[in-house]
Amino acid sequence: MSLRLIQGGRDDASETGLLIEGAAEIVTMAGGLRRGPAQADPAVLVAGAGAEGGMAVASWQGRIVAAGTREAVEAEARAQSLPVERFTRFDARGGTVTPGLIDPHTHLLFAGSRENEFRLRQQGAGYLEILAAGGGILSTVAATRAASDDDLLAHGRRWLTEMLGHGVTTVEAKSGYGLDVATELRLLEVAGRLDEDGPVSVVPTFLGAHAVPAEYRGRPDGTEAYVASIVDQQLPAVAAQGRARSCDVFCERGVFSVEQSRRILEAGLLHGLEPRLHADELAPSGGAELAAELGARSADHLAAPSRAGIAALAAAAAGDRPVVATLLPATSWTLMADHYAPARLLIERGVPVALATDFNPGTCPSPNLPLVLTVACLELKLTAAEALAAVTVNAAHALGLGDEVGSIEPGKVADLVVWRVPTYAQIPYWAGADLVAAVVKAGRRVLVRG
Repeated sequence: MSLRLIQGGRDDASETGLLIEGAAEIVTMAGGLRRGPAQADPAVLVAGAGAEGGMAVASWQGRIVAAGTREAVEAEARAQSLPVERFTRFDARGGTVTPGLIDPHTHLLFAGSRENEFRLRQQGAGYLEILAAGGGILSTVAATRAASDDDLLAHGRRWLTEMLGHGVTTVEAKSGYGLDVATELRLLEVAGRLDEDGPVSVVPTFLGAHAVPAEYRGRPDGTEAYVASIVDQQLPAVAAQGRARSCDVFCERGVFSVEQSRRILEAGLLHGLEPRLHADELAPSGGAELAAELGARSADHLAAPSRAGIAALAAAAAGDRPVVATLLPATSWTLMADHYAPARLLIERGVPVALATDFNPGTCPSPNLPLVLTVACLELKLTAAEALAAVTVNAAHALGLGDEVGSIEPGKVADLVVWRVPTYAQIPYWAGADLVAAVVKAGRRVLVRG
C-alpha cells in the first residue's frame, strides 16, 4: 500500500471543486453539539438500493456544498451554478466518509522521551512520585529548554504527519514544557508556524501551569511564587505574542490547587484567553467544579471527578455554556490505572463528551486517535457512534471551532476522511489498523493511500 503525502495543501488551486463518490456511508454529524442520547446519533447517510454512484460529498473552494446520493449532490451543485464537470472526482470504493478527526488535547511539542517511566510504573511508582523525584514533566522540561526551534519544528512535523495518517485534520497543541517565559513563547510560536504550514490545523494553548519548575521547588513559597510569575510575567507575554487561544492549568492535588488555578485562569480571561483545565485526573480535586464555575471550554481527564463535580458539569450542560468533558482513556491505560473516567455517567447526565490522545512523552506516547476510540469503546463502554462524535463535532466545540469544522454540513470547512471500511462501526473495531484511504483538508486531498 503506497502513501502519498501532499505537503501543505492550503494554497494548491488544482482542486477548487472536489466530489467524493462511491461511498457506502457518510457520517455527517450534522446538528450541533452532541449530549445525552444525542451523542449516539451520528446522522449517517447510507447508499440505498439503486443509488448509482453510491453516496457522495461535494466541496467548492474548501467548503462543503452537499452530501447525499451522487445524483442529489450533483443536482445541488448545479443549482448553485457550480461547474460539476470541472470537479475533481475521487472514488471512495465503498468506504466510509467522516468529518476530519479532531484531537482536542495534545502536548505536541517537546524534546526527549521517557521510556524509563514504563518500568518505574511497572514497579509501582505513581505519577506524582515520579514528578517529585525530578522525572515526569520536569525531565521533559529540561530537554525541551535545550532544544532549538528547528528541532521542535522537525519534531512537530514528524508527529503531525503521523496524526494525519490516522485521519486527524485539527489538533490542539499545549505549551507547558518550558515553564519560563522564553521557552513557553517558543513553544507557542512553533505551534503557530506549524499551523501556518499545514496541512493539519494546530490550535495553540498556553499551559504555563503544567508543573512547578525545578528552580522554584527549593523555595518555601515555591508554588505561590511560580503562580505569581505566570500571572505577572508569562500571561502578559503570551497575550502580547498573540499565538495562544486558551489558557490551561493542571488543577490537581500536589500540583496547582483550585484557588491557584482560578487565579491563573481569571488572569488569562483578562488577557482574552479562554479557560480550560486538566481536571480531576488522579483524585477529586475540584477541577470539574471550577471548570463549570468559569464556563471553561473543556474539562479534561476527569478520571476521578467528585459527585459534586459531575453535578456541576451537568448543570452547565443544561445551560447556555456547556463544558465539554474531554476524556483521555489512553492515558489511564498507559498509567496502568485501575479506573477510567465515568463516561457513561457523564453522558447519562447530559454532559457532552469528547475524546483526545493526550499525546505526550510520558503518560500517553501515542498519536493514534482511532486507537483511542478503541480504548474508549472497551474501557469507557462508549458505542462506536458516541466515540466518533467525541472526536468530531464534540471535539470541535471543545476547541471553540464548532461553527467551522467537526461535521459535514453545507458551508462548513471540507475537512474529510475516507476510510477503507464499509461502516463507521468498524473504525474502532479494527484496533490500531491503518484504515485511512484519503484525507481532505479544506477541500483538497492532502493524503492518499493506494
